[in-house]
Amino acid sequence: MNPILKYLKNVFATKRVLGDDPTLIGLVKADAILQDMYADDKFPGLAITVLKEGKTIFQKGYGYADLDTKRYVDPISSIFRIASVSKPIAATALAHMVQAGLISLDESFYTYLPDYPKKKWDFTIRQLASHTAGIRVYKGKEFALNEPFGIKDSLSIFKNDPLVFEPGTEYLYNSFDWVMISAAMQEASGIPFEAYVQEKVLDPLGMKNTYIPRRHPDDNLKQSDIDVNAIATSEVQNSVTAFYTKSISGFRKATPVDIFYKLAGGGYLSTSEDIAKFGQAFLDQKVGVNEAILNQFLTAQLVNGNSTYYGLGWQVSEDAKGRKFFGHVGSGVGGYSNFFVYPKEQLVFSILINSTDPKVQEDLDVVIDSFFDELDYN
Repeated sequence: MNPILKYLKNVFATKRVLGDDPTLIGLVKADAILQDMYADDKFPGLAITVLKEGKTIFQKGYGYADLDTKRYVDPISSIFRIASVSKPIAATALAHMVQAGLISLDESFYTYLPDYPKKKWDFTIRQLASHTAGIRVYKGKEFALNEPFGIKDSLSIFKNDPLVFEPGTEYLYNSFDWVMISAAMQEASGIPFEAYVQEKVLDPLGMKNTYIPRRHPDDNLKQSDIDVNAIATSEVQNSVTAFYTKSISGFRKATPVDIFYKLAGGGYLSTSEDIAKFGQAFLDQKVGVNEAILNQFLTAQLVNGNSTYYGLGWQVSEDAKGRKFFGHVGSGVGGYSNFFVYPKEQLVFSILINSTDPKVQEDLDVVIDSFFDELDYN
């Protein structure tokens, strides 16, 4: 069917069934777009959860968690790689550590890891968290490493390389910044990074379906008694999606990777419901960190007087229609994610896809925009 005729058919069908209720029209529009995206093979599987004023107004799975077994996506139980949506989780743990006085944002990284190779310039935890420290991006096949690194061990990947600019003078987004922060957090607390996150973020916020890919205790750290959510039991493993990459012929299994070492930058696995729950905790002011500290994390940093549209572990920006949000987009091997919190509108969006970047962000932007129809209508 001609795309324009198809769109008009959907509009008129919606009008007949729902009348002029803008809330329902927005939901049906979002559902129709996602249905069409799946029908057009734009993703293997997708889970979405949308909250409005703390209530779930839309939650659905599309396509398959596993194409081979034909296991459908369940937005409540299907576990995806969330890629860089891991950064806000790590940032929240860092905020707790700042509040506890265990780490200082404006302290040199070398205070916590004095053996790290010295560079031309010093740099701080804040500069790492805001991607203004001058740490380089991935090279070659580093994006898809399959080495069983621990967090501290993994610093060997890039630690001998020079800074690419003087800290504080430019912005360069990368995940190595947060690998370094997680290493510093371990040294400051004396317990594994993942245990600290479990205790301060995941457990208090009820994120029971958020996991680490495996256990790998780092050397020189005391063994924690905290029960960390790891992909271990067969029951949990059966809820994990398969991971795909899009090729000319369709979706194929993504190359195997070991992402434990970059937990903080892009290693966590979760459900769309858990990530939405995480966002709602910020709207409800139930994160457990005082407002003054959180504001530092949720304020876009300036470089040479210009906004980077990035805080400390959080994207802090506005959408195409000028609506302010904080959150993160994630793109990793076998996983793509959108996580946005709109404070004024009291909306939380969590969208997870089990594929390396399927090039659907423009479509997802339209899906998200449709949920504002009610607000724009009023």
